[in-house]
Amino acid sequence: MPFPFEVPFAELDADLDTYVDAIFGALSSEFLTLPKGKGFIEYPVFEQGYEALKRTTSDFCDMFAEPVIELVHRVPVAFIVLRSMLGFTPPEWAYVATQRSGVEVPQGAARTLDRNIRINPLGPLKFNGGVGAARLRALVIAACELLTEGAPASERTPELIHRLDKADTRAGIESIQPMADLGVPYAMLLYERFLGRPFAGHRDSVSELVGDVLEAAIEGVLIRAGISHRKTKRAERITGFDQAPDFIIPSEFNPQIVIEAKITEDDGTARDKVTRVQHLGELSTQGLNPGETPRFEVIACIAGRGFKVRREDMKKLILSTRGKVFTLQTLARLIDCTRLVEFKTREN
Repeated sequence: MPFPFEVPFAELDADLDTYVDAIFGALSSEFLTLPKGKGFIEYPVFEQGYEALKRTTSDFCDMFAEPVIELVHRVPVAFIVLRSMLGFTPPEWAYVATQRSGVEVPQGAARTLDRNIRINPLGPLKFNGGVGAARLRALVIAACELLTEGAPASERTPELIHRLDKADTRAGIESIQPMADLGVPYAMLLYERFLGRPFAGHRDSVSELVGDVLEAAIEGVLIRAGISHRKTKRAERITGFDQAPDFIIPSEFNPQIVIEAKITEDDGTARDKVTRVQHLGELSTQGLNPGETPRFEVIACIAGRGFKVRREDMKKLILSTRGKVFTLQTLARLIDCTRLVEFKTREN
């Protein structure tokens, strides 16, 4: 079965469904693997923080803030364990800490602290007083208080569930101790995993790296062929484009080819990404008469099962790029089947 980038546009336009099937056949899902990224914590390191926190709190019997603050300075990964016990994101923890302490803990500062600890989880923190130490102190005090108190009975209603209404924190310390001693019943573990999704926090933290997998593959093809190109940054402003494409060939001052790299495992997100490529297609012919050559060629490089759901969306993608739709499996054809071949200066 030929791919849409292998045939003249008239032939493509006359039999779109065949070429939709060809693209669908070359798409594979990437959701089963995730890049670890720079801030990934291996389990033995996490467990080291857990055991240190367990010792410091006398098997979670005494959640006094001062010893825990001192521990976090020595063994920072204990801070990540505390956040995991709360089940909060860094911004949520910052909000609660600000409310309880009166110390302003900006969400950005909480994210930065969390990331710095994940990058170096066993390197002692070097706060010599100041605002950083005050924010850390406010976060740890709030955590110790919340984990001691548990979910307030007054806030339990048939319509709402409190974020601390979890197997290990519902009744405060009385809930944590048996969990630490005996473990969590498997059904409860599965239930709380169902509420939180496995790897959700990590997946969010490496979302940009997931997209970088495809962009890196495209850039590798361009570099090996000696093709001049401009790889744009996220949210960068490029003259002539209301949203910058991922790659511009040879440069933004003379765009002849633009490449959009899109990965999605969700069909709703796929529709948004197709619309983005469609807009580039419209921009390439803006102000031109029907039949005139577009000002630049639009290429879409896609990955992920989200693009395999809606056939009509794939038809739009194929039409807006005049068949120039590639997947990770077909990237080897990217240069020879597009205008990129005009800019090639060396053999791969």
